Amino acid sequence: MQLKQIYRTMLPVMMGGAILFSCTGNKKTSENMEKEYEKGTFGYDLNYLSEKDEGLIVLKSEDEKAQIILSARYQGKVFTSTANGLGGESHGFVNYNFFDAGIVDEHMNGFGGEDRFWLGPEGGKYSIYFEQGKEQVYDNWHTPKAIDIEEWEVNGVTGKEAVFTKEMTQRNYLGNLLNIGIERKISLLSPSGIAGKLQVEIPQGVKGVAYETTNKITNKNDFEWTPETGTVCIWMLDMFNPSETAVTVIPYNAGEEKDLGKVVTSDYFGEIPADRLKDDNGILYLKTDGKSRGKLGMNPKRTKAIAGNYDPLARRLTIITFDTNPDATYLNQEWNPDRDPLIGDALNAYNDGPLEDGSIMGPFLELESCSPAAFLKPGESLSHRHDVFHFTGEETNLSPIAEKLLGVNLEKVRNIF
Repeated sequence: MQLKQIYRTMLPVMMGGAILFSCTGNKKTSENMEKEYEKGTFGYDLNYLSEKDEGLIVLKSEDEKAQIILSARYQGKVFTSTANGLGGESHGFVNYNFFDAGIVDEHMNGFGGEDRFWLGPEGGKYSIYFEQGKEQVYDNWHTPKAIDIEEWEVNGVTGKEAVFTKEMTQRNYLGNLLNIGIERKISLLSPSGIAGKLQVEIPQGVKGVAYETTNKITNKNDFEWTPETGTVCIWMLDMFNPSETAVTVIPYNAGEEKDLGKVVTSDYFGEIPADRLKDDNGILYLKTDGKSRGKLGMNPKRTKAIAGNYDPLARRLTIITFDTNPDATYLNQEWNPDRDPLIGDALNAYNDGPLEDGSIMGPFLELESCSPAAFLKPGESLSHRHDVFHFTGEETNLSPIAEKLLGVNLEKVRNIF
């Protein structure tokens, strides 16, 4: 019997099969298995996702306010989270339209999820999304099935964390077959853990939910991954709900371009219009209303290993932090095999919007981070930490957190566009 099935047998069932744990390991039952919740709440998403995956894992704080939904069936994703219990706001983007369509897409199955594990590079000489010799255009782009549609294994669950694993084999654009071991640990953070990690005092009246993800890949080949064979990187992507007034905030290291490189790459999908991207006093602001498709990237010397998104309508401040190494090699993910594969970004941000034909996957916004290139000998591993923090409350209470971590008050963020 698989470990996943053992957990399903031993622990209580909630809302269609979700497995619940508190931070102390105590088993919790549903406050009302039949209760309906409004769309946009955590309870609604828990009910909905339980119909799609009977083995959901929900990690909960002792007071049941902070909760996160995890899924092995959907590649070890953190689907969504809340800081205020079942009736609280659900922070992650869940793609109901894609789920309800019941299709399998040959390019990417966009189920959503506020924290997902992918591998890069997406494009370029080392790409694992395009077959060797194929033109790097959308019709030929295919997300590797192991990080798109295949189920992962549950390797352990406690009251405050879960570990998922996956073994995959993927041929890259150079034609080399890479055997990759993946391990992903997700840990719910306590209030003291949040304050300690961020070195910030949480103001009175602010609710929070946060988790740490530790993501590891191992070279399972009998040869070294080198610039000649090609390699991969860990790529973390966080999908959240946009709003009319939401703004992504990215502080960066100031300095000469000759020393640190350019501040931002802003033309992944065509140049981001000036009325949607602003650079002001060492901080980038990206409008994230889900109405105009645009992506930016920042190299490892420029990023401060932190970014945020503020949604005044939801009264939510989201912060991500991640490992970075300004002296390491990062992979180029552009869909162009003629570009240097060894010059890439450590941080990305995305705002969704309609394609030329009017269709749209979301809308959603994304905050992303990447590890350095995994130039590994057989049996060696590379790890990448990527953490997500959500804070909810009045703007005046949230603003000190933003000022300490992002270097700007939230009134300015709200009025930047």
